[in-house]
Amino acid sequence: MKLFFEQTGSGKPLIMIHGNGSSHQSFEICIEILKQHFTVYALDSRGQGANPKEKELHYTDMADDVIEFCHDHDLDHPVIYGFSDGGIIALLVAIKSPQLPSHLIVSGANIVPSGLKAKFQIPNRFKYWKTKDPLYKLMLTEPHITEEMLHAIQAPTLITAGEKDIVKERETRRIAQSIPGSKIIILPGEGHGTYITHDRPEKIASIILEETRFAED
Repeated sequence: MKLFFEQTGSGKPLIMIHGNGSSHQSFEICIEILKQHFTVYALDSRGQGANPKEKELHYTDMADDVIEFCHDHDLDHPVIYGFSDGGIIALLVAIKSPQLPSHLIVSGANIVPSGLKAKFQIPNRFKYWKTKDPLYKLMLTEPHITEEMLHAIQAPTLITAGEKDIVKERETRRIAQSIPGSKIIILPGEGHGTYITHDRPEKIASIILEETRFAED
């Protein structure tokens, strides 16, 4: 599997993983800020963005893709940031390869399908019935990450979500509570992506910089 990616900036490596059905372009404004401090690797996940379409998709395969990408590019302890589906992938990367990330930052992720609010999942069922798109099936049937699996994460971790996120707040808090030493931020008034890809992406850029302020040492 060869992933399309864009590399920009200089400094410690930062991998950015986008949400379901999107691409690295969703981080364009964030990257303009972050590239002043990091070498940013913005990936398109398999079956999405500029990559060939896939008939079947699984989060564990996408996590393996990221791990192999790091090995192939000799990335030494990168900061890993993931949003939504990208957050699920980032969690799995840190579970599968605990020594890989120097920092882990995850926004708007769930660890089981029921961690998403029903008002989001019900339309997805209809969309999958109508289109058979594997991206909808992915959200309906995965992930299946246990609290015990999260215990394996060793990197300093920050979990974020919006107050009005599509992820249930108790799900976000369960993730944070299951990762040793992790921190959590629930952003007042924010939705799933309003502080990341839509209205105020400079917010997540500031959060990443604050969380990794020692990453360049």
